[in-house]
Amino acid sequence: MISTEEKLKERIKELTCLYEISTLAGNPEPDLQKVLPEICVSLKKAWRFSENATVELIVEDMDLNSPEVPTNSIYQHCDITVFGKAVGSLRVHYPSPEFDNGNFMEEEARLLEKAAYEIGILIEKKRNKEKEELLQRSIERNDRLTILGEITAGIAHELNTPLGNILGFAELIAEKTKVEQVKEDSKKIIDAAIFSREVVKKLMFFACEMPQQMEKKSFPPIISEALKLLGPSFRKAEIEYKLTGADEDIQFQFDSIQLTQVLFNILINAIYVSPAHSTIEIKIYKSNEQAYMEISDEGPGIPDENKTKIFEPFFSTKPLGEGSGLGLSVVHGIIKGHRGEIKCFDNKPTGTIFQIMLPLKTY
Repeated sequence: MISTEEKLKERIKELTCLYEISTLAGNPEPDLQKVLPEICVSLKKAWRFSENATVELIVEDMDLNSPEVPTNSIYQHCDITVFGKAVGSLRVHYPSPEFDNGNFMEEEARLLEKAAYEIGILIEKKRNKEKEELLQRSIERNDRLTILGEITAGIAHELNTPLGNILGFAELIAEKTKVEQVKEDSKKIIDAAIFSREVVKKLMFFACEMPQQMEKKSFPPIISEALKLLGPSFRKAEIEYKLTGADEDIQFQFDSIQLTQVLFNILINAIYVSPAHSTIEIKIYKSNEQAYMEISDEGPGIPDENKTKIFEPFFSTKPLGEGSGLGLSVVHGIIKGHRGEIKCFDNKPTGTIFQIMLPLKTY
């Protein structure tokens, strides 16, 4: 039996704990790494036999104990829910067999429920804040891309004519001259002009919403044809490719020219980074009303700090003059235009996997 005086002391401990938790949870931008351990400490003090109590909190990527959980124990338990879904648990342990369930109080169970509820609210606040920041960055990025698209369209249009003149006159000089050095210099001008013209094409593609010729077709033959066209590039780089799933019946509506460009851009990048005698693997399959294509290389991989930047326009890790930084941006735009999604992952033990998902249903 517990005396009236002891009951009063326990209620004071519980009220103090509630006040501390409410204060910690009241922060509009909580630091969970700091707040959650403090909640555990506060809870431990609130239990009747606090010197023997261990608070265990498991949530998201955190596993907190105050102190270590006994090997044999009895405990009170409450789930932590976030947006209606259980994401963790909160427990208070007593060592067994020194203690049994009769040593827990009904008021402590209610306090545990309140603490679990407040922790869930804290995590919801954090996730809402992250969503708001992500949405704000997305809005800002879309605004920048709209302005950038208008500027690049004008630049590309203005560059087309002088580039055509440079290329034409350089080819004429190379054809007419008999001086070997002049021929070599003309060849450099021609190569630079062709590279610049390709950049202009990508600028136009990036800046304008290209009309789509959507037709229901089989997807695997498009991939097989692209690999056949890139055969000389594979052989020159001394790289093999492996295609699996080419015999699958995967049909949906897509623009074959645009998806061929997607394949070319990703495969050419894969060839560029792949060491000689390595293999680029292409997998095709379907699942849950989605068509999938994965392109895996054995190159050095993409550093973590660059993974969020690779689809941004003008971002490139290639040396100056070898990359425009528009290839993957164009790829991203085409896939989004097909209501799809593109992601990249680390390949094991080395390299990168690009995964493309495209809807099989027409919306």
